[in-house]
Amino acid sequence: MIRRRISRILRPLVRRPAAYRVPWQVERAAAPHYRIRNTGDDTLRGVTVSVFGTSRFRVAAPAIVRPGGAIHATTSGPDPARDTIVVVRWFAPDGAEYLWQVSF
Repeated sequence: MIRRRISRILRPLVRRPAAYRVPWQVERAAAPHYRIRNTGDDTLRGVTVSVFGTSRFRVAAPAIVRPGGAIHATTSGPDPARDTIVVVRWFAPDGAEYLWQVSF
C-alpha cells in the first residue's frame, strides 16, 4: 500500500504544452483612438470585436489580421474606463478559438 502511494508521488511529470501568448497589444497613446495590434507571428482569422458597457466603440475590425496589422477603434462616452470592456475574438492557426478582454 505504501509502495503504491510512493510510486504515484514519484511518477514523472506529464509535459503540458506551453501557454498560448495573447498576440494583441493595445496602443493607447492617441486615446480615444486606439489600435489593437497583432504583435504575434501568426495571421489571425475570424477576428471580431464586441463592446459591453455604456460607451460606444466604433471599430474597423478586419476578419483577418496579419502580424503587425491592427484593429482601429474609437471610443465615445462619459467614462469608458469606468464601465466599458471590449472582447476580441479570433482563431489561431491551429483552429483554436480565443477571447481576450480589454478594459480602458
